[in-house]
Amino acid sequence: MTPDSPTHGPTGADAAGAPRASRPSVRRRVLTAAAVAGASALALTGCGLQPAASFVPGAAPGSIQRIDDLPDDAHLTVTSKNFTEQLVLGKIAVLAAKAAGFDVTDETNVPGSVAVRELMTSHGADFTYEYTGTAWLTFMGHEQGIPDKTEQWQAVKQEDAGNGLTWLEPAPMNNTYAFAVRDEAVSELGDVQTLSDITKLPLDQRTFCVESEFNSRADGFKPMLEKYGLELGGSGENGVPTSNVSILDTGTVYTATDRGKCNFGEVFTTDGRIKSLGLTVLEDDRGFFPAYNVAPVIDSATLREYPQLRDVYDQISPKLTDAVLQELNRQVDVEGREPADVAFDWMVREGFITKP
Repeated sequence: MTPDSPTHGPTGADAAGAPRASRPSVRRRVLTAAAVAGASALALTGCGLQPAASFVPGAAPGSIQRIDDLPDDAHLTVTSKNFTEQLVLGKIAVLAAKAAGFDVTDETNVPGSVAVRELMTSHGADFTYEYTGTAWLTFMGHEQGIPDKTEQWQAVKQEDAGNGLTWLEPAPMNNTYAFAVRDEAVSELGDVQTLSDITKLPLDQRTFCVESEFNSRADGFKPMLEKYGLELGGSGENGVPTSNVSILDTGTVYTATDRGKCNFGEVFTTDGRIKSLGLTVLEDDRGFFPAYNVAPVIDSATLREYPQLRDVYDQISPKLTDAVLQELNRQVDVEGREPADVAFDWMVREGFITKP
C-alpha cells in the first residue's frame, strides 16, 4: 500500500461531459468543498489532530504568467490528502493557480484518498494531484497495477474521462514500493544496484526488513521474490529463509535498514528518510511494482472553461522527480518546516513564481 492507499474506494462516480449549465455552479461547488473540509476538520479534531493551516504565501508571476483575459471572479478549488507529500503538492498547486490569477480556495489536508476522490467526482473541487496506481487499483477497482508508467497513466486517463476528470501529463516521480540499501553497503555487497543483483548474493546476505502488510499482501513480498527467482522460506541456492526476514513497523524499517539490521529494507520511493538516512533505492529491473506516478487531475468542465491551466501545470510536472520530492518531504518531516513554505521556496527557486 502506498502512503495514501485506503482499504477501499468509492463505488460510484458522476457522469462525464455534462453541459456546464447542468453542473453545480462555482458557488455551489465551493460550498460543497467547504462542507466536506469542515467535516474533515471535525474528524481530525476528534482524533486529537489539527488540520494544516490553509494559508500560503502570496505568489507573483514568474514563468507562470497571469492568464490573459482571465475574469476577475475566476475561481479554483484545490484539494489534497493529509500526508506530507500531498500537502506539499497541494500547496504547489495553490501557488501556481494564484500566480495564474485565480482566486483560490485551499481545501488541502483532507483525510484520506476516498474523501478527496469524492470531492473530485462530485465536482466539489477543481484540482488535485493523484497517483496513477491509487486511481487504478483503489478507485477503479482493478486487481493488478500496470508497471509501465506511461501505460498506467494512459489507462487511468481514459477511464476517468468518463467521470468528468482530465489527467494531465504525469510527473517523473513514482511513489511506489521499492527496496533500499544503506549507501555504505552498496560496495560491500558487490555494487548492488538492482533487485536482480540480490539473487547473486550468498544466502546469508539476503536479509530483509519489511512491514507486516507488505509481507502478507497477495501482491507483496513473496510474489516479488518469486518474480526475481527467489523462494521465501527456501534454504537452497535461490532461497530466502524466514529467519532472514524481519517484520517491523513501517517507520522502523528505515532506521533498521540504516543501522544494518538487514541489508534490504522496504521503502516508498519518495520518502524523505531515504535521503536523510543515506539509503540507495534499488532498481526494480523486472518491473514488479505498479506505477504510482503523480499527475494533475482537473475537473474537465473547469479545464474547458480555462484551457490555459494545462500549460500552467504541465510546466511544473517535469520538475517533480523522486529526488525532488524526497528533499521536499525531508524538509517537512525531518526539519519540521511548514509544507506551504517548502512549496513556496521551491517554486521561487525553480522560477515558476516570484515573491510579491
